[in-house]
Amino acid sequence: MKTEDSIFEIMGWTANNTTVLLLEALDETGSINKAAQQVGLQYKSAWQKLDRMNNILPFQLYIKKTGGSGGGGSSLTEEGKGLLKRLRLLKNEYSQFTQFYSDNPNEALSTLKTLRRMEMTLSARNVWLGEVIEINQGAVNSVVDIRLKGGDRVSTVITERSVNRLGLGPLREVLVIVKAPNVLLGCDIDRKSISARNILTGKITSIIAGAINEEITIDLSGGSTVTSIITSASVTRLGLAVGKTCSAIIKASDVIVATT
Repeated sequence: MKTEDSIFEIMGWTANNTTVLLLEALDETGSINKAAQQVGLQYKSAWQKLDRMNNILPFQLYIKKTGGSGGGGSSLTEEGKGLLKRLRLLKNEYSQFTQFYSDNPNEALSTLKTLRRMEMTLSARNVWLGEVIEINQGAVNSVVDIRLKGGDRVSTVITERSVNRLGLGPLREVLVIVKAPNVLLGCDIDRKSISARNILTGKITSIIAGAINEEITIDLSGGSTVTSIITSASVTRLGLAVGKTCSAIIKASDVIVATT
């Protein structure tokens, strides 16, 4: 299928896409809770959808503000408003999109790639957009260092065959995928005292309790979030609470890399 055909085929899908509707509602209401109600989603589903979008974009999508039940107020960043403007162009101005594509083909294709990333269906809670910065090759395996937005870094160990198959190299854009149960948590971590390569530090912004396990979300300094699922006993033992500084610890072997 030609690139042009793919672009025009996606127009009808974009018009009724929940992602676009949720962003529009958030921009209008300034509240994730109100935006969720407006598009017919549960608050948790809307919040997770926005966090997932934020993690796979090269910029911070929205700013969260502290508040009571429903998560407080939130607003799109200037970059987020710019993305929404382009998505609205795809959604509402189909007749103008032909001109948009003719004048700005690279920007049009970039927007469509972003849409596809945002709608990926994966079981893993942690999906980040990153850029390969270095590859250290070994006899069998290679260590691939990846920079997330804002400067956070993640390393993965994969086979040399996978490096070649994925076409990895410096500046290559990739998606970094980590399952939440593979994310360990710790406080006051000394990097020199543990073998894990990846230590991502930030503040806890959400704790969702369960019968046995609890879901912990940490805001990283670079603007992404990382989610961990650990036992309730571990949450109590570590004294975890919203607002506390905490480190996510991830083994390099638990990091999956995908290309788009």
